[in-house]
Amino acid sequence: MTGRASTLPMWGAAWLVTAVFMLSNSPTPLYVHWQQELDFSTGTLTVIFALYIAGLLSTLLVAGQLSDRFGRKPMLLPGLLAALTACLLFAGAQSVLALGIARLLTGIAVGVMVSAGMAAVGDLGGSERRRQAALLASVSMVFGAGLGPLLAGGLAQTMAHPILPVFGTDLAVLGSALVVACLLPLHRPVRSSGQPLQLRLPTVPAANRRHLAYGIATFGPGITATSFVLTLGPSLLSRLLDVRSPMIAGGMACAMFLTATGVQFAVRHWPIRSIFLGSTTATVLAMTSLGIAVHASLAPMLVAAALLAGAGQGPGPIGRPHVDRFACSRRTACRGQCGAEHLRIYPGGTAAT
Repeated sequence: MTGRASTLPMWGAAWLVTAVFMLSNSPTPLYVHWQQELDFSTGTLTVIFALYIAGLLSTLLVAGQLSDRFGRKPMLLPGLLAALTACLLFAGAQSVLALGIARLLTGIAVGVMVSAGMAAVGDLGGSERRRQAALLASVSMVFGAGLGPLLAGGLAQTMAHPILPVFGTDLAVLGSALVVACLLPLHRPVRSSGQPLQLRLPTVPAANRRHLAYGIATFGPGITATSFVLTLGPSLLSRLLDVRSPMIAGGMACAMFLTATGVQFAVRHWPIRSIFLGSTTATVLAMTSLGIAVHASLAPMLVAAALLAGAGQGPGPIGRPHVDRFACSRRTACRGQCGAEHLRIYPGGTAAT
């Protein structure tokens, strides 16, 4: 097998991540359309997005453990089916309830991809391409997150009824991802007999808790800022700044994630302290710019806030501590089959092998 051919499964797994993250942000430029059609408030929109977060966080608690126990593919396929169901609900949404369920399912699908999907990219990359696989997984996530709102904004700008074209395109992309997932050479892990499944909350060794706290303190506000811009940005453009172009809303979201991708490449060799400081500074400036945009009704400041939010969130996958499994007390590579949580944190995202 040639070197080029051997990387195809890794790229295929990355396509799954891109497809689901494309769906996750496709609704962004369309929220104003739904608000007008279904007559709900910005507060209701916040609740709809909160359902996405609830689905994401609840899935993250269990998806990684389940994929370690039963394999990546048994998690990836239900995750893609959840994304396909959400896509159909978005396409035919006639109520706030339908939008809420669609966002909940989207959060579940994204949670599966963040855990099992990105892990599958690393598995298929192999130990010799570990750094390349980590970067590919991160870039595929951000690329999909930016491509979704750009596509939706472009179609909404040129079409009077953009909902079906937008989610019809997403449906085709997710359908191709489902086919790719079925073909990926992912193998089930060897399971020890007689070991019942016990889902546990991850624990962190005391020596690593400081590193984890630094990562959370930096990455948490960054991703919160991007989520805030994604959810309320189009409404702010429309209601406060009187800018109603869905292309601007979608382009703003896309630019935010492209900035995040560019920053990842720019800072990948920086010291961890510098990454944390730069990310925090960009996030603070993003929220400051957002406040100025709202109070002074300046659309350019809202765009600046989006770009700065992307710059603050982008270094997160590089700068946050890397959590990995380590051998059990018997010093055997049990891969978690002894039933205990095996976590070790490496500052800076470089895991020992």
